[in-house]
Amino acid sequence: MDYLSKLENQSIYIMREAFNKFENLAMLWSIGKDSTVLLWLARKAFFGHVPFPLVHVDTTYKIPSMIEYRDRLVRDWKLELVVGKNEGVLKSGTTYPNGKATRVECCGTLKKDALKAVLDEHHFTGVIVGVRRDEEPTRAKERYFSPRDKNMEWNVEDQPPELWDQFKTDFDKGTHIRIHPLLHWTELNIWEYIERENMPIIPLYFANGNGERYRSIGCYPCTFPVKSSAKSVREIIEELRVTKTSERAGRAQDKESEDAFEKLRRDGYM
Repeated sequence: MDYLSKLENQSIYIMREAFNKFENLAMLWSIGKDSTVLLWLARKAFFGHVPFPLVHVDTTYKIPSMIEYRDRLVRDWKLELVVGKNEGVLKSGTTYPNGKATRVECCGTLKKDALKAVLDEHHFTGVIVGVRRDEEPTRAKERYFSPRDKNMEWNVEDQPPELWDQFKTDFDKGTHIRIHPLLHWTELNIWEYIERENMPIIPLYFANGNGERYRSIGCYPCTFPVKSSAKSVREIIEELRVTKTSERAGRAQDKESEDAFEKLRRDGYM
């Protein structure tokens, strides 16, 4: 079995374990490459059918082509989509683009708080998320089955050991579980898998006429492209083999304070 197949098998195993052990599951879908690979794996794990809803937290500041891509896949793959928004904050205009909040504060209300609201509304007790250990140092502290308290807060110092594929799936009532089937993947693995599976990927990841492309996509006021000439999946793979630039170099909110991202994740961010 080749390495990508081993990665795939492990992720499918994690997903099936989660579906077997936890009720009221949902999967977060950011529309980016990682969560779309996760969606592809879910369709493989459950024989073409995704047996739980997808949750997309819409800040209303996403790049428009992201929403077009989302709606097309929902239609073509017959997916159940739940969209969460923080309508109160959007109505008051207390956001970074309106100059009434910092970037990190804006992420907190439009993403973290909106996510908690939609999970509470639909009584989702477990959420499958496409984070990877290599993407950002805080995410390297995650487990495949990671407990949160009833407020979705993450105690990074109190996480269950996971050795030899033995996973803790028996948690106290009221515990919110995050499931991370892609923890063991790297950015390069993601693109190699996209190439192997010939997956449909949003064109924002490919170089435009100005010699730029996105390595990480999100809200347009805080997400910026990087210099690149890679116009195909194969060219992205070759570029990643030699690049020294961080994957999230185009994410402005990460630079707002040294520990901003860890604080957001401890409070329940993705």
